[in-house]
Amino acid sequence: MNEALRHPDPLLEVKGVTLQYKTSEHLVTATYRVDFNVFDSERFVLLGPSGCGKSSLLKAVGGYMPPVEGTIKLKNELVTKPGPDRMMVFQEFDQLLPWKTVVENVMFPLVASGKMRSSEARTQALHYIDKVNLSKFADNYPHTLSGGMKQRVSIARGMAMEPSILLMDEPFAALDALTRRKMQDELLQLWDDTHFTVLFVTHSIAEAIKIGSRILLLTPHPGQVKAEINSLARDKQNTAAQKELEDKINDMLFIEEQQEQAEVFHE
Repeated sequence: MNEALRHPDPLLEVKGVTLQYKTSEHLVTATYRVDFNVFDSERFVLLGPSGCGKSSLLKAVGGYMPPVEGTIKLKNELVTKPGPDRMMVFQEFDQLLPWKTVVENVMFPLVASGKMRSSEARTQALHYIDKVNLSKFADNYPHTLSGGMKQRVSIARGMAMEPSILLMDEPFAALDALTRRKMQDELLQLWDDTHFTVLFVTHSIAEAIKIGSRILLLTPHPGQVKAEINSLARDKQNTAAQKELEDKINDMLFIEEQQEQAEVFHE
């Protein structure tokens, strides 16, 4: 077998990344020497408790937060600033411009970045609006949409740019349980159609297992790599296997951490 085919180069390389930010009183270390690679067409999930630096890592990959140590490379190019090759979808519903329609919102970054003229951008926007099943609402304004529909528009907007990697920061966390599950299913269906690359942040173990092909477990503050789990091998229809994996990850993230803290306390 061709060696290059057997060991493809990663699309995204994060090496030894330490991230810090300042508050009014402290210098906070969000992550410490984190390493991971994301390959083309992967669904890679960053999973960990609040404060472990998941969102900070996403911002750093997006070019919004420079590392104080380590490097981030996309297609072997050093990430130093934001770019249209990395599109972000956030948790909040107010990501859309309220004075623009759905199609105008999806068109906006295509035109603003100079990637396409208005007529081409509209065709591209409508294509991805159809992908997220919102064609009937293309001319609606955001205030007429539900929270889940707004998130679909945000995903369509990110996908329409056809970025190298889509960055998703707990995009379904603010939705009710039923809508969240539906959005997860729709994201996976969209991935089946287009095989885009996604870096997905969540603190939900069940969501990480459902969405991810690989899951990176991060320790509590400051975030360090605890383990990496290949979740593709699971049987999606086997609820017992699903529960077993959830329990395993829960133990690794929380039970082991509590035991380590107890050992330090007793010393």
